[in-house]
Amino acid sequence: MSEYFTFDPREILSVTLILFAIIDIVGTIPVIIELQRKAGSIAAEKASLAVVFLMVVFLFVGKELLGIIGIDIPSFAIAGSLVIFFIALEMILGHKFFKEAEDAESAETTSMSIVPLAFPLIAGAGTMTTLLSLKSQYQTQNILIGIFLNTLFVYLVLKNTYRIEKLLGKTGLEVLRKAFGIILLAIAIKLFRSNTHL
Repeated sequence: MSEYFTFDPREILSVTLILFAIIDIVGTIPVIIELQRKAGSIAAEKASLAVVFLMVVFLFVGKELLGIIGIDIPSFAIAGSLVIFFIALEMILGHKFFKEAEDAESAETTSMSIVPLAFPLIAGAGTMTTLLSLKSQYQTQNILIGIFLNTLFVYLVLKNTYRIEKLLGKTGLEVLRKAFGIILLAIAIKLFRSNTHL
């Protein structure tokens, strides 16, 4: 029991970096700025609470949902690795495979802090898929810490979006996005290999 609840700093770091790359809150700053212009303001607290709630709930009930439809974790992890692979290609090549961000921009302004900002822009399909993929390799308590650390970072970014954009500039944001894209690509390949025993 004590072994199960051992906190592993390496696992926590790995999970935190994986989720950071998948959520890509820095890369979505231009979209967040556009949403702020439409809504007038973004409730960073509400958006962050919604993000952490969605991720924690899915982490715990996702496996059961898969069980109901007869899918095992390794199969879902492989599917997740493919989703992560294409997200990484988006970040590196700049070609859009998923259209969540564009759909997000046309949503109602009254609830933008929750929809589409918290879901699906931040805690979207890629994030949820990744959580279950991570569960096949990492201890739950380490994933939870990674979730809370990323939510804290999301909150800080939402509160300081304009400052970050000015600090990094468009070139800086693009370089950061591509760098994390390469890391994410390697993670996708690792997830695929570990669940196919190659």
